[in-house]
Amino acid sequence: MGTACRSHPVTAGHARTAPHALAGIALLVAALACFAVLDTTTKFISLSVPVLMALWFRYAFQAIATTVAVLPKRGWALLQTAHPKFQCLRGVLLLTSSALAFFSLKYMPVGEFTAIVMITPLAITLLASLTLGERVSVLRWALVIGGFVGTLIIIHPGGNHFDWTMLLPLGLVASNAWFQILTSRLARTEDPFTMHFYTGWVGTLLASLALPFVWTSLDSWTLWAGLCLMGFMGTVGHFMMILAYTRAPVSTLTPFLYAQIGFAMIGGWLAFSHVPDQWSMLGIGMIAVCGAAGAWLAVRESRVTIQPPES
Repeated sequence: MGTACRSHPVTAGHARTAPHALAGIALLVAALACFAVLDTTTKFISLSVPVLMALWFRYAFQAIATTVAVLPKRGWALLQTAHPKFQCLRGVLLLTSSALAFFSLKYMPVGEFTAIVMITPLAITLLASLTLGERVSVLRWALVIGGFVGTLIIIHPGGNHFDWTMLLPLGLVASNAWFQILTSRLARTEDPFTMHFYTGWVGTLLASLALPFVWTSLDSWTLWAGLCLMGFMGTVGHFMMILAYTRAPVSTLTPFLYAQIGFAMIGGWLAFSHVPDQWSMLGIGMIAVCGAAGAWLAVRESRVTIQPPES
């Protein structure tokens, strides 16, 4: 009787926690599917629409949708931040990442692109060691090296199919790594919805500077539908991710982040009939294994919060 009484609250606690964790996982997987649709649609749109114009539309959609959805509930408190300069810097870094992502997707298959940018957690490990003086274990260094070897296998430097545009995702990895390091610092004191708000509007305002020089009239309704789909998937994906992290701990969600590679490969196959060759599959597999293990270790060691690359 005594043992049963002591164990009952634990069982009840698990019963209450498990549904929240499952909901968090479901929301995260749904967000990753949204990001894969966003990237696939971006590749389709970039073939006919100027990249900077598509980039402006994607950010304007997110900024306006976030404002309409959140501002009436939060009021002007949504704009309150103790670090306005860092909020702006974060917006610049994400805009840079998005621009590199859009240009990369114009020239690269969706699956290979997604796999390469998923080495971001490994790049964060490298940056944290070089700039923040954090100690890195031998296992973590081995995972970093394995992930970068997988990247080299996909890129094939020196091969017949190598092109300089294949280096664009590496620039994205660098900017996104800095973005996530800054995000992890701000997240300690800042409201995530406030961060989301500033990110959208900083990107929109900066992209607006180039808009008059790149604006092109679109005669096809499919292109307008594609632009709307990009904005919708990006906005919904980010909101789902915020909700996922409020329902499940990072350590629970981290292993599922690499499902985005699978979604991206499916998107590339359905939209463009692209199937990675055996060498690309080997590189993708190495990145997925090393990246997932490295991200899990980073979370377990209470380092930065790992999030999927944003477009």
